[in-house]
Amino acid sequence: MSDHEIQLPKGHYIGGRYVSGPDAIEVISPSTGARIGAIPCADAELVDAAVRSAREALATSGWAGLTPRDRLRAMHAWAALIEENAEELARLEAICSSRPAALARTGDVLVSAEQIRFFAEFADKEAGTLVPTSDAQFGFISDHPYGVVGAITPWNFPISMAAWKLGPALAAGNAIVLKPSEMTPYTTLRLAELAVEAGIPAGLVNVVLGDGPTTGTAITGHRGIDKVSFTGSTRAGGAIMENIARTGIKPMTLELGGKSPMVVFADADLDVAAKSLETGIMPNAGQFCVAGSRILVEESIADALAERLRARFSTYAPTDTLADQAGFSPIISDKQLRRIDGIVQAAKAQGGEILCGGAPFETPGSYYQPTLISGVTQDSPAVTEEIFGPVATFQTFRTEDEAMQLAAHETYGLAAGLFTSDVSRALRLTRRLEAGTVWVNRYGRTRDHILPTGGWKASGLGKDLGREAYLANRRTKSVLIDL
Repeated sequence: MSDHEIQLPKGHYIGGRYVSGPDAIEVISPSTGARIGAIPCADAELVDAAVRSAREALATSGWAGLTPRDRLRAMHAWAALIEENAEELARLEAICSSRPAALARTGDVLVSAEQIRFFAEFADKEAGTLVPTSDAQFGFISDHPYGVVGAITPWNFPISMAAWKLGPALAAGNAIVLKPSEMTPYTTLRLAELAVEAGIPAGLVNVVLGDGPTTGTAITGHRGIDKVSFTGSTRAGGAIMENIARTGIKPMTLELGGKSPMVVFADADLDVAAKSLETGIMPNAGQFCVAGSRILVEESIADALAERLRARFSTYAPTDTLADQAGFSPIISDKQLRRIDGIVQAAKAQGGEILCGGAPFETPGSYYQPTLISGVTQDSPAVTEEIFGPVATFQTFRTEDEAMQLAAHETYGLAAGLFTSDVSRALRLTRRLEAGTVWVNRYGRTRDHILPTGGWKASGLGKDLGREAYLANRRTKSVLIDL
């Protein structure tokens, strides 16, 4: 399948139509390093036009006041169109991202449709609350959409991250102005087109293209944006908080960086643990926020587990994202590849031992070898920094307390994994692990969209997915009436 067979959306998508602009940002294939195309960069004036389009669509369509079942039906129709166009969306996803088309076709795209259906079901099932008062009064809590939600999504899972934002915002009765990553814009644009085709009023879903400093700043600082939802790095999340505080207070949901530990005790099933540790770091070449990049192992089983991991890590080979069979993903850019290698080499210079990998693949495109590093200290950059690559550190412990000390991170608290056959220990330590999500004897999300995700500490504020994500797109009003 060649790149030229893929029809790329052109321009921003505002008010149900494409809006062109001068090419400002090149889009590059991480698999080959070739130029795919170029996109415009929305300035503050164009972001303002998108916000006005969203407000007008809310006013003219009555979306927020529709019978909830009507919102639900439109969103179900949208999900069906996503499924019908899975092949096209998978190719759009793969051409400029790290996601293999063969995997996106049956995974990312269909999961995104599932998420939209999941959130649509809240539209006619969540309501206000009648509260107990005196007999002479009538009190209740009503809930309402915010209005216009401003969303910014990352490059690592473009279509599913867009669904995370679009699904709950629309189901809750809002309009949305969304900026995808400038590196992976195409599937989000196509999602917006399909929304209109499904009967969601034009202007409720607006997609503006551009970078963080220009377009992202214009969105988060716009006074017509009522709520912000962002997934990305902790550094970018801090800049968004600062911009919101400077330009006008508004609620925000921030799913930020992670440096998640995977803790393995000697009583764990080593085969289950090894497989889970692999799936905790290798998918998408480690480019996901909950990647289990810190492996902590009880000393008595360390050698046996390390050998299992080396064998598993050695099976990966670079694979173009448009290949017929899904394979090992590229790093999103050459710049990021160099950053990963810099952290690995710094850890090695400080005394770390490279158990496997430790260098880029010698092949076209941006691919990094699966890497395992032992002998690192807690202040090593490989331990402290979110690497966002197929790189894991390997440390040992002797006691539960030592394991929990190593697992704690000064900055991050997004996710954690725990492997043990002792149920009492599992229940005890899930309370001690400082993370928004803890997986026991497994690692990674399932398609149970009811489970929310979000971090502790600097890994974020609020939740995505679950009932919590829907409620985060509604605000409440307390009402008390004297009878």
